[in-house]
Amino acid sequence: MDYGAWVEQRGGIAHRTAILAAGGTPRGLQRACATGELQRLRRYWVATASAPSDLRAAAAATAKVACASAARRRGWWMPPSTDHRLHLHVLPHAERPRTDDVIHWTQPIAPTGRYSLIESVHDSLDHISVCADAETAAVLWESACRTERFTPADLRRVRWRSASARELCEQMTGLHDSGLETIFAVRMRSAGVAVRFQQVVAGHPVDALIGERLVVQLDGFAFHSTSADRTRDVAHDRELVARGYTVLRFTYAEVLHRWDVVERSIARAIAQGAHLGFGDPLRIRI
Repeated sequence: MDYGAWVEQRGGIAHRTAILAAGGTPRGLQRACATGELQRLRRYWVATASAPSDLRAAAAATAKVACASAARRRGWWMPPSTDHRLHLHVLPHAERPRTDDVIHWTQPIAPTGRYSLIESVHDSLDHISVCADAETAAVLWESACRTERFTPADLRRVRWRSASARELCEQMTGLHDSGLETIFAVRMRSAGVAVRFQQVVAGHPVDALIGERLVVQLDGFAFHSTSADRTRDVAHDRELVARGYTVLRFTYAEVLHRWDVVERSIARAIAQGAHLGFGDPLRIRI
């Protein structure tokens, strides 16, 4: 058995029991470690030189990659505010890992594979709800819905550990197409402005609709990859304006780094009644 190649094909890190079950021998495994082909992390874990650092740390600590670190590994959209420290999950009565990483001491909500070094998706969501600020948590939860193909109803059936997770469940809509849209939703909710998302207006969905006539479009980081996309969106904006809508379009950088500009523009449009439908009184509750 080529121990190094076998472990490399499985992500660069493996449990001793899995190697032996695949046909390896204790003596062969010991020889691979002695020659430097494999590195022993703890008694039962071995790794190649290319093994990811977060999985190495989890194995060395007898833990699992957790919280935002697990979200990053799963490819969820990460807002700039996300904590970049390594988060690990250990059982409540386990030995304290000798590390400065962030440790989550909880009983798992959902089981994972016997040799998995990453906690379950549900445990990651619960840890995020407690560990991250409200905006970051909402963005990661919405991203999880898209990436893991959960519906809000799926999440509401989970027996969450924390009150913060149960609260986030009630906020999930499954309608946001991007993390940028989720950030916009959270900030509008904090400002007390009711927003509807992905409403079809003039034949196409708009990112956000405030009241009856105020449309907000959000241009993501990788927006307008082709001139055809830009042409289509400009044409839709023209059609919206022709039908009596006010259209505000904001860039990725404005939403993330110049929120005061976004907030001021929307407040001015509302103050001018741009959100009101035809025939509405001058003042309505939004």
